[in-house]
Amino acid sequence: MAYRGEKNLDIYTRLGTHCHDDVHTRVTLDADQRERGRLKLTGENGEEVRVFLERGKPLLVGEYLRSECDKIIQVVGAVESVAHASCDDWAAFSKACYHLGNRHTKVEVGERWLRIKPDHVLEEMLHLLGLVVTHEEAVFNPESGAYSHGHHHH
Repeated sequence: MAYRGEKNLDIYTRLGTHCHDDVHTRVTLDADQRERGRLKLTGENGEEVRVFLERGKPLLVGEYLRSECDKIIQVVGAVESVAHASCDDWAAFSKACYHLGNRHTKVEVGERWLRIKPDHVLEEMLHLLGLVVTHEEAVFNPESGAYSHGHHHH
């Protein structure tokens, strides 16, 4: 349904994370939604926003989008439940990252800390590797993968 008789905000253009134009509205997306190329959303101003972007390149928190009617929409990260794991030992931390990657788990990586979606099996593995695991509410911003930016190994 259109807002105040206006057309829907249809998005086909990404502008990156820097934009000096006025933001018309913002959309709040969790990590799973940011992975999708096709979305039907409601902006914070109540307008319907329809996203039609290439698949395989996740939206970034803070990214700007341009609608067909030349309005700017900004992507905001939704706060969601995450498991936060940390330790002081680089070797243990590296092993944890390796094992999560080996299971194709989406991981946000910081300096000797990481976040994953809550999963009791993976959390137990992290604990056994020596990491302290807690639960929190935060924006989950996982790594997008080595090949997500169009780089190719020749």
